[in-house]
Amino acid sequence: MNTKYIFVTGGVSSSLGKGIISASLAKLLQARGYSVTIQKLDPYINIDPGTLNPYEHGECYVTDDGAETDLDLGHYERFLNVPTSQANNVTTGRIYQSVIEKERRGDYLGKTVQIIPHITDEIKHRIKILGNKYKYDFVITEIGGTVGDIESLPYIEAVRQLRWEMPDESLVIHLTLVPYLAASGELKTKPTQHSVKLLLENGIQPDILVLRTEHELSKEIRAKVARFCNVDIKSVIQSIDVSTIYEVPIKMSEEELDVQVLSKLKISFKDKPELKQWKTFLQKRQNAKEPIEIALVGKYIELHDAYKSIVESFEHAGATNEVKVKIKWVVAEKVTRKTAGDLLKNVSGILVAPGFGLRGVEGKIQAVKYARENKIPFLGICLGMQCAVIEFARNVLNLQEAHSTEMLPTTPHPVIDIMEEQKSITNMGGTMRLGSYSCKIKKNSNVFKAYNQDLIDERHRHRYEFNNTYQDEYEKAGMKATGINPDSNLVEIIEIENHPWFVGVQFHPEYKSTVLNPHPLFVSFIAAAYKYKQSNKN
Repeated sequence: MNTKYIFVTGGVSSSLGKGIISASLAKLLQARGYSVTIQKLDPYINIDPGTLNPYEHGECYVTDDGAETDLDLGHYERFLNVPTSQANNVTTGRIYQSVIEKERRGDYLGKTVQIIPHITDEIKHRIKILGNKYKYDFVITEIGGTVGDIESLPYIEAVRQLRWEMPDESLVIHLTLVPYLAASGELKTKPTQHSVKLLLENGIQPDILVLRTEHELSKEIRAKVARFCNVDIKSVIQSIDVSTIYEVPIKMSEEELDVQVLSKLKISFKDKPELKQWKTFLQKRQNAKEPIEIALVGKYIELHDAYKSIVESFEHAGATNEVKVKIKWVVAEKVTRKTAGDLLKNVSGILVAPGFGLRGVEGKIQAVKYARENKIPFLGICLGMQCAVIEFARNVLNLQEAHSTEMLPTTPHPVIDIMEEQKSITNMGGTMRLGSYSCKIKKNSNVFKAYNQDLIDERHRHRYEFNNTYQDEYEKAGMKATGINPDSNLVEIIEIENHPWFVGVQFHPEYKSTVLNPHPLFVSFIAAAYKYKQSNKN
């Protein structure tokens, strides 16, 4: 079978969930035995989200091959349980960079370089890479932004051309909003009609409409949308609000979204997929025992999407342990010696989040101290691990001015220092230690019990590392390096003796947690937190 290309566009409003609809459709097609991947086309001119402030764009997600990408790729991996790569995320910045480099080399033979055909040809080339190189059965392409945005026009035009070039091997799904007006008690279809009209003005007729709604759509409303938007009524799909994103594949299966896709692409299909493991996950989540509260200490707490993969990892680990994880969002800057007790009391675990820069670091260090002294299960990720190292140096090793050279270049005790290969780098974008690296785990450690293996691969995104000059002092005082990179001797994991569960990791375990393969560190952390709560009930 030739690769089929499915394009997902959005209208009326942003944040309707194109990524979740794309991932849900991909899950249904995958469950039918097809190989599927999803890519995201982002209209912004940044090369990638690596240099974006999390307040701007939420979490920066990192793939095995070291690509800094949009957070939607995290959804793709969590739903499909298949790794993504640099080819799965394309930005306008990367498109223009490639075209300009070709122009400078003379590849266009002196031609005037224009949006059409040069930019659109580059977009079409990027869309087809996954099908041509990796031979997927389906490539689902999510186009960022909403129809009508100036930034999205080259992508819409590229889709128009591809639909013309491959009419039997492509289709367009358009996601819109059907708002509910409480004053009149009505669902309104006019925004959807206008959104489709905008698409038509750009030469694209959507094949399937997915309508986000808070209330059930009547047959009359579906018929009205079908009539005004030139689609069959069976191709008007309802996407109603649900309690968790992981219910969406089930809802899309009930609405037969995958059936409509296969029918329109003239592909024969068997009975609907059962999704047994997926439903088991949802049942465990629904039947969870009493909730446990985990403090997530970070500097971007106002925007929960800045920690999207961590939040979802808690979902996966909670269901595995059959407990409901309730996150207590703690602003790092508000944690001090005086406030730590009030902000962190009654929690069953503390996670100190990754991040960059000085703001909030002292609060994170105080949160580490509270977890260490009160024997509360602790997980530190990237900068969170580094804060654990600094706290231990100051309060156990009595190196009062210990710090990271990222925050204080003149510190007399640089227990966290810049990596050797990073010292000559001046550019910010894509220059950190990025992607998957190996780690050798020591036995008789909490992490070995979690992974149940001694060699792992995890994803990284950092410039600074544990300073091995101090390792002997730490080991003697009870902080052990239980995970080491076998090639660079970089300390990847630290643990504290005489503590129920205290783990800091230089890598990002949250990037590899999926519904069907919850990350073992999160599973172990939540199990320890539940045990802590049970032992402290009295």
